[in-house]
Amino acid sequence: MAFQEVSYRPAFGRTLAVSTVVVCAFGVIALFWGDAASAIRYVWPIILVAVVAWALFWRPSLRMQEHGVTVVNVFRTFFIPWPAIRAIDTRYSLTIHTSRGKVPVWATPAPGRHRAFGLSAKDFDGVGTSARGEHESLRPSDALSTPSGNLAQAIRGHWESLSAAGAFARGEDPEAQTVTWHYGTITAIAVLAAATAIGLLV
Repeated sequence: MAFQEVSYRPAFGRTLAVSTVVVCAFGVIALFWGDAASAIRYVWPIILVAVVAWALFWRPSLRMQEHGVTVVNVFRTFFIPWPAIRAIDTRYSLTIHTSRGKVPVWATPAPGRHRAFGLSAKDFDGVGTSARGEHESLRPSDALSTPSGNLAQAIRGHWESLSAAGAFARGEDPEAQTVTWHYGTITAIAVLAAATAIGLLV
């Protein structure tokens, strides 16, 4: 069965992350240029904002691979093998339902109301049957012209093809699905938050 790997990281998120980090870098330079002694106290919240912006807007991504789907969120990375998937939903963001629970994909939030108003029937052509709810209903976030809908359909299409071909006949390997915590990011944010509080209160 032919397979094409898919990788997605939102361009707007990357732009926002870079812009925020650049502004923060100028802020740090300005602080030390003006008063180095005061900068030691007040530089931490600026660095905290830069780290949070990187974690929120640069890091999140999705990668569709031959053996499963890798979802990189702010604090955790999930690897979901194809047999572990139970459903794909796009209500608030692209969400993959597995035998262990739900995995939201931070990189693909559902489109806003203004984007939804601009959709037409053509945007839903080719959406898989498993995406349809009661009375064949579809959400705006299922539209193939939106990142959430497009990626959901890519995952759903390959998952349905594998299922139809009998690839899941042996069942699921309970050890195949993994969760990796981003301890470095968590520690950095906690330390910077503490330094910010100390710098502002002392």
